[in-house]
Amino acid sequence: MTGRVVIAGASGFIGRFLAAAFIIDGATVSFIGRSGADARWGDTARIAAILDGADLLVNLAGKSVNCRYNEANRAEILRSRVETTRELGEAIRSCERPPALWVNSSTATIYRHAEDRPMTEADGEIGAGFSVDVATAWEREFFAGELPGTRRVAMRMAIVLGNGGALIPMLRLARFGLGGPQLDGHWFATAARRAAGTFHEFRARGGRQRFSWIHIADVLGIIQFLRGRADISGIVNASSPNPSDNRTVMRTLRTVLGAPIGLPAPRWMLELGSIAIRTETELVLKSRWVIPERLEQLGYSFEHPELASAIRDIVRSVDSAGKEGLRS
Repeated sequence: MTGRVVIAGASGFIGRFLAAAFIIDGATVSFIGRSGADARWGDTARIAAILDGADLLVNLAGKSVNCRYNEANRAEILRSRVETTRELGEAIRSCERPPALWVNSSTATIYRHAEDRPMTEADGEIGAGFSVDVATAWEREFFAGELPGTRRVAMRMAIVLGNGGALIPMLRLARFGLGGPQLDGHWFATAARRAAGTFHEFRARGGRQRFSWIHIADVLGIIQFLRGRADISGIVNASSPNPSDNRTVMRTLRTVLGAPIGLPAPRWMLELGSIAIRTETELVLKSRWVIPERLEQLGYSFEHPELASAIRDIVRSVDSAGKEGLRS
């Protein structure tokens, strides 16, 4: 993938992976972000300058949702997505040679809690609550206004598995004998959390909340596929065609790691633990059942379609990185 690529919000593990892959493939990569980037947020003229003549823009900007959903964090989660997307749109409109393709991160969390059927681009039902409100506002801003020279694709990404992100703490739990299922249950709701849309209602039983996922190599593969298909725009579900559930994911982790014991974590334990480590139980208890219907219809071939082989590949990568770190 040669040419000029611009990545906005490349500080996370997805952005770092994509940047390294693009550079290896011979692309010239520029970055938009905070300190140390080629262009900083708020300097729209400079952003436009590095976008002018670019082949591809990938926007991953946004505060991590791995935090407590207090008022300040909720405001920043929303602002950091909507305002950066708006600024990119403004910059593109001022370009003489706008980027041909703009791929914007979105989230599969936009769909409702689903235990009955999978959600596709064509018939998936949008959910409710804070996370869904953020996702819909983000996509609304992304598709706002005319950009005649730039094709836009919103990637509704499932949980991305790689050497970073959500999988790493799950691997640690499994290695220490705590890799059992995360079990939903009844919990106390406050009026404030209900009003803010941040309280997770008890629904899935026995660790059977669906777990839609995608290997990070397929995030790259999908972007490469989109770049080569000028007929694709709009919404794309970026998820494996073989979603799993929480109980199966944790069992697969234990099998790959050779961990014989995996103690389950009931809702009360998850709630207390999430307070201690400053996160939210929604991240593990919401049932995300998403299918990449458009990608399959369009002929994209997944590099890692199966959960067990994907996890084995990532564990090898994590172990190899650890050994390299010890040598250096």
